[in-house]
Order: sequence, then C-alpha cells, then structure tokens
Amino acid sequence: MADKIATREAYGNALAELGAMYPDVVVLDADLAAATKTGVFKKKFPERFFDCGIAEANMMGVAAGLATTGKIPFASTFAMFASGRAFDQVRNSIAYPHLNVKIGATHAGLTVGEDGASHQCNEDIALMRSIPGMVILNPSDAIETRAAVEAAIKYNGPVYLRFGRYPVSIINDRPDYDFEIGKGIQMADGTDVTIVATGLMVEQALIARDKLAEEGISAAVINIHTIKPIDREILVAAAQQTGAIVTAEEHNIIGGLGSAVCEVLSEVCPVPVVRFGMNDEFGKSGAAKDLIEAYRFNADGIIEKVKQVLHMKA
Repeated sequence: MADKIATREAYGNALAELGAMYPDVVVLDADLAAATKTGVFKKKFPERFFDCGIAEANMMGVAAGLATTGKIPFASTFAMFASGRAFDQVRNSIAYPHLNVKIGATHAGLTVGEDGASHQCNEDIALMRSIPGMVILNPSDAIETRAAVEAAIKYNGPVYLRFGRYPVSIINDRPDYDFEIGKGIQMADGTDVTIVATGLMVEQALIARDKLAEEGISAAVINIHTIKPIDREILVAAAQQTGAIVTAEEHNIIGGLGSAVCEVLSEVCPVPVVRFGMNDEFGKSGAAKDLIEAYRFNADGIIEKVKQVLHMKA
C-alpha cells in the first residue's frame, strides 16, 4: 500500500485542486486553517477564503448566507464544533431551508488523540443523522476523500463530510473505483459473515478478512462511505447472502453506522448484527496509536466481533 495520509490532509488538497475547476466554491474556517488543512486552499485562492475566527455558530450562518448568493461554501472546523457547538445553526440556518452548504468536519473520532474526550467527537454522525435532509459522507482514504468532496460540490443541498487526523493507507487505488452518494462499495466477497465498515475502519476490515480466511472463515467487506442516505440494497443483499453482520466505525455504536444498519435490517431482513465502535463512553487522552490499541480499533477487535456474531447465527 502507498504512504499513509490523513483524510483531513486529503480534504485540504482536494479543495485546492477542485477550487480551480469549480469557481463558485468558497471556504470558511474557524481559526483552524492549519489543522483542518484548508490553508492549502487559502494560499491558492485567498480571495475565496474567509476566516470567521473562533465563532463556529456564526460561521455556519455566514456559510448559509453565501449559499443564498449562489456560492458553494465549505464551512470547516473540528467535528466537535461543527456538529456540537453549531448544531442549532446547522439545523435551522442550513438544513431547514435546504441550503447548499458543505460542512467539512475534521478531527473526528477517537484518533484526535491527545486532545482528549472534549475534542474526540464520537457523536457527530448521530447528531447529523437526526437532521432532515442532511447527507453524511465518511471517506476511508485520500482517494475517496477527493471523490467525496467533488460529489458534495455537485450535490445541491447540505452535506456533512467527516475527516480524521490519523494517517490511513490508500485502499481505493484501482481503475474501477467509483464514488456515488448513497451507494456502498463491495470491497470483498464472502459467505460466512459481512463486515460493514466506514472511515478508517474499512482498512482494518480488509486486514481482518485476510486473518479470518486463515482460520477458514469467509468474510465479505462493504465500505459504507455514505452514512446517510444509506445503501439499503447492498445491506439487505449482504444479510441474505451471509446471514450475519458486524459493523465497524470510529464512533459511538449508538446513532452511527451500526444503528443505521440495524434500522434497515430489522425492517427488511433481520439477521444477527454486532456493532463495533465506542461503547457508549468517552475517550481518554493519549497518542492515537495507543488509543487504537486500547480500544481495539483494529483488525483484531473486528475479528473478536465476527466470532461473536457467528455464534449467534441460526
């Protein structure tokens, strides 16, 4: 695999590249351009960049106003502030009038690391899923990040894009790769169990699949880059094919990918589902790699859940 790159870095690079192709794109930040990597866009298009200061709620209002003039604003800040501090403005000023605002939320999840529980946002997907009409994209690597940003530009309406601080491998470097909002991607076929993953957990799901194969367990892997609207068709087909599902996400198991998958399957094709993520708890401060090990956000953690769900199969 190629050198690892954080999806927040890929976000900044994508904005700078796509900004040349889409002149209506403007970028707003809340005094975090160096961390969110929007500074790359600022350097290339200074007249299209607006630093709103440490005032995230106000930034969302400014983004809403710019959208009414025909611009395509990307309001960028940490996920904790984008979804938490500015929830009121996102809901009422952006989503309610269905304005064409894109929210670039970086530093999501446990792997913010040393910033600790106050900044480790493991609730943002749940919050954004609850808002009517909000699209949620959670890319798994740099290639998917660029594709997600361009898809968001082309989509007319509010989009929440979730990015991480922790470097991840390139896993979508193939000629047949195709990104479409609302469509999951079958990364690998299997017959015994399906691992449904999102974000940085997709790479770990693929590693888990190879390890499981050594034990004679055949695992399919699905990348759900769009949490909302979720791909019901691919999930139901997976449930029918393997009869058991494990979801994997760097997010609370309440309200995130796991909840979304359970909502679909409980209505259409009930099968055993085991959710893997933050178990309704806050994270701790520490190096990202140490936290990944401590909370088992790795292939071994997924394998443990796979074996659990296989015992539940009829």
